[in-house]
Amino acid sequence: MEVKIGIADSNRELVVQSKQDAEQVKQIVADALAGKSPLLDLTDEKGRQILVPVTRLAYVELGAHEARTVGFAAT
Repeated sequence: MEVKIGIADSNRELVVQSKQDAEQVKQIVADALAGKSPLLDLTDEKGRQILVPVTRLAYVELGAHEARTVGFAAT
């Protein structure tokens, strides 16, 4: 699934491809915003940790998990 994170006072967003499902990511974000952790802690598809201070979060956008197609698809 694709997760886009907006950082305050930055004109770029952080895009993370995660193996976690939308509910897991939503819970991690909710816990961070509730003050359970000072950092938003996500793990990408390659196992790397992405840490963002909660005080710098502008927004978090959760995208749908897309299955990649191979070849030409009739649309």
